[in-house]
Amino acid sequence: MADVRDTVFEQLRSMGIAFEWIEHAAAHTMEECRIPAEQLNALMPKNLFLAPRNHSLFYLLIMRPDAEFRTSDISHQLGVSRLGFAPQEKLWEFMHTKPGAISPMGLLFDEGREVRVAVDEELLKAERLAFHPCENTSSLAMSKEAFFKEYLSGLGRNPEFVKIG
Repeated sequence: MADVRDTVFEQLRSMGIAFEWIEHAAAHTMEECRIPAEQLNALMPKNLFLAPRNHSLFYLLIMRPDAEFRTSDISHQLGVSRLGFAPQEKLWEFMHTKPGAISPMGLLFDEGREVRVAVDEELLKAERLAFHPCENTSSLAMSKEAFFKEYLSGLGRNPEFVKIG
């Protein structure tokens, strides 16, 4: 997986995006992500890979770590059939990662733009955001501006903002 991580770092550097990163013990849960987030002085969002039952489309939902995911609310706001967790094989195919390391950094590998991006609008209040570089033994952080204006825009992604209770 270090190859994927290194590819993420190389791509961010080639895009001119400033970021910091650290290595740490594998972080599988949001609780385990608190320590690297604190070390990076950043908010580490929860990232969910979602799809309707027929797998006709895919979403990466980026939300506050303490927010509660309610599929009916999010599905309604996005105007799609009820969303649930997408298959792991699609997560690997599109974003080169596995559950426990889901990250918007995986959008670098989604050349066909199969994955749509939905973002908890409350994340716009964070100064810095932290993410795994598609593997959960490292974390990286960047400013909110770098994430939204340089990274997502640089990939041609226009996130759909949602309200999460």
